[in-house]
Amino acid sequence: MSSGAFLGLPNYDSPAELKTILDTLGFAMQKKFGQNFLIDRKIRESLVSFLDIEEGTRVWEVGPGLGSMTALLLEKGVNFTAFEIDKGFISLLKKFFFGKNLNFTLIEGDVQKNWLPYLKEQGKPDIFFGNLPYNIASELIASTVEAGVLFDSMLFTVQKEAAERITASPDQKNYTAFSVLCSLFYECKIVKTIPASAFWPRPNVESATVLFKAKKDFAEYKNHKLFIKIVKALFSSRRKNIKNNLSSWMRANGYGEEASFVLQKAGLNGNLRAESLALYDFLLLSDIISSLDKNK
Repeated sequence: MSSGAFLGLPNYDSPAELKTILDTLGFAMQKKFGQNFLIDRKIRESLVSFLDIEEGTRVWEVGPGLGSMTALLLEKGVNFTAFEIDKGFISLLKKFFFGKNLNFTLIEGDVQKNWLPYLKEQGKPDIFFGNLPYNIASELIASTVEAGVLFDSMLFTVQKEAAERITASPDQKNYTAFSVLCSLFYECKIVKTIPASAFWPRPNVESATVLFKAKKDFAEYKNHKLFIKIVKALFSSRRKNIKNNLSSWMRANGYGEEASFVLQKAGLNGNLRAESLALYDFLLLSDIISSLDKNK
């Protein structure tokens, strides 16, 4: 067993060794948490190279698993916090990294429930990072935007399809409400595509790494929560045009029959579908609606 400066770590490039560790300790990987180990050190090192890291940089990692990326980051002297839900991995991470004079903090449990309370207690990290389980990727990223929390930098390896949704532009087939939410705070770019063969167990899909860099200039808008609601409402029925979706939402939320007025004021054709609208259009619509009186 070997890995960099830390004794007792497994060979993270060896599926056989990783399997032996898990089998010996009786850990059955829980598919619901989506663990897939990145077994190519060159790829792991390339991911670290996308991060602006120096000694003392505050890094959060989601789902470290057995700690292959954790070890690389700790070698660089970062102030590190890991969020892990799997009890088996938690015990191994403690064994590998606790008590070694490292700036290592382990937050046990569901990151969806823990990240915001921890942020309120400890402040934002410089980097939010992870090889995200495919089943929670979009939900976690969207939750940070919906909470109005802006990170300086995020780097997430996700299912390639999810990466394409994150980085999609208007009128592209993968452009969704999720794409709009990601574009609110960040410039998003796919920086690496990773083949399924680089993971163990081998997933059924390719992965891609997305770099989120905080925008320097933001469009001003009035009501964050309302903006989120409008984005979701306009994408709620993709086959319907924006007038139909907006009308349904406005009636349900006490605004009456004002959708035509709102769209006219925004200079938008009601026959368009949501996937044709840019971020600015959603912001403008939410601002116009925020100025209306309900129950007219």
